Amino acid sequence: MPKIYGYARCSLAEERGQDLQRQTRELKAAGAEEIIEEREHGDAKVKPQLDFLLEHIEAGSTLIVCEVSRLSRSVLQFCEIMETVKQKHLQLVVIGSITVDCRNGEMDPMSAAFLQMASIFSELEKSILRSRVRSGLANARAKGHRIGRKPTTKDDIPGLFKSFCKEALRTVIE
Repeated sequence: MPKIYGYARCSLAEERGQDLQRQTRELKAAGAEEIIEEREHGDAKVKPQLDFLLEHIEAGSTLIVCEVSRLSRSVLQFCEIMETVKQKHLQLVVIGSITVDCRNGEMDPMSAAFLQMASIFSELEKSILRSRVRSGLANARAKGHRIGRKPTTKDDIPGLFKSFCKEALRTVIE
């Protein structure tokens, strides 16, 4: 039986400052009956939750997302997703933007073009962000800042851990 699914995705773990609450709230308000959440980069080749959803979603169902970038930040991946939407006879709703109804197995050319353009801007945004990060890291290095995790020395290892390791090694040897 057709159902209304919402898909929410962000790149970082919640403890690193990103959460899915805004997307979840908007998806529920848009009518999503079941929401699939994922923490994965937009251009990741594998998005397990999205892949599972697209593989098992029933024909005639609706997929709701908050933005095109939540599905993918790669034009190629986005076009593959749109092909699946068409082949599976789904309806795709991008909240506040566009609804593409492929439940008859066809896609309106103007809608397809709009979505492809939106995916191009999504990929562009990702590229700009990565460029800024690389530039910022290079600038920090040029100023003499050390980038990355502080090296760990023997002195940084807690005594309790050292004693546990010694005990474990003693047990293995005996």
